Amino acid sequence: MENLNTFWNWWVIIIVVVSILGCWWLLHWTKGVGDDAEHHEGGEDTGHVWDETIHELNSPLPRWWLHLFNITIVFALIYLAFYPGLGNFAGKLGWTQEKQYEAEVAAAEAAQEQVFAKFRDMTPEQLVADAEANGIGGRLFGNSCAMCHGSDGRGAKAFPNLTDDDWQWGGSFEQVYASIADGRMAVMTPHGPILGEDGVRNAVAYVQQMSGQKADPEMAAEGQKTFQTICMACHGMDGTGNQLLGAPNLTDDIWLYGGTPQDIEYTIVNGRMGNMPAHKDLLNEDKMRILAAYVLSLSDS
Repeated sequence: MENLNTFWNWWVIIIVVVSILGCWWLLHWTKGVGDDAEHHEGGEDTGHVWDETIHELNSPLPRWWLHLFNITIVFALIYLAFYPGLGNFAGKLGWTQEKQYEAEVAAAEAAQEQVFAKFRDMTPEQLVADAEANGIGGRLFGNSCAMCHGSDGRGAKAFPNLTDDDWQWGGSFEQVYASIADGRMAVMTPHGPILGEDGVRNAVAYVQQMSGQKADPEMAAEGQKTFQTICMACHGMDGTGNQLLGAPNLTDDIWLYGGTPQDIEYTIVNGRMGNMPAHKDLLNEDKMRILAAYVLSLSDS
């Protein structure tokens, strides 16, 4: 591997140096073309004639253009002396794009520190009520959360609505912060093979009945038996869910994956899997606190 790196190092150096020297030689070789022309003013006659009077000339390059090109060659040599460009040679200044990136990040973090320091000692309640904090939280939300939850936080199918008061994993400041920092993974296992077609239809009827929808009473009664045998382990005996498991409340009219009979049947038969990605590696603690407060402010507005 070391020999390979050495080869590419010299390969780049040779190509760069030969290219610059080649340009310099070409300029000086061609700068005198046409200077000795005797028959036609402005350049050497190539011998190509059209319509008996139009001659093709090989004219010399303008001196000002040659001087500008020479300047670019000098600039290239100076640049290569101070900046990377000759293989592994880092240049006299030791500049790298990584160092520049790190310096820019450090400068941005220093500027942000002045902004976020004032919010660090605020309680969650104060953050939720603070207009400036909500303004920053709104921009963080638009950058990190809006692609799933929507710019207004109302979500979409499979993405929770954050403007209501229905929380799958809990709606306290600490719980919302934990959802943002660590992410969430919710799994509804498939029950189609276990329940069979009749069992699935009965379970659908009971879920509809719990949420206040019209359903066949007899099928719902049979579905209740199935629910109390299998589903209550996650959703609870009364169907109000379990925030520790991320099991949603089935007694209201709020549906993450849709509340039609077809949607409910699909969920029971095939199961669902929801993933809220962790953001602790993307946002620092100050930003996550302000973002959590902003999310809570959406449900209070």
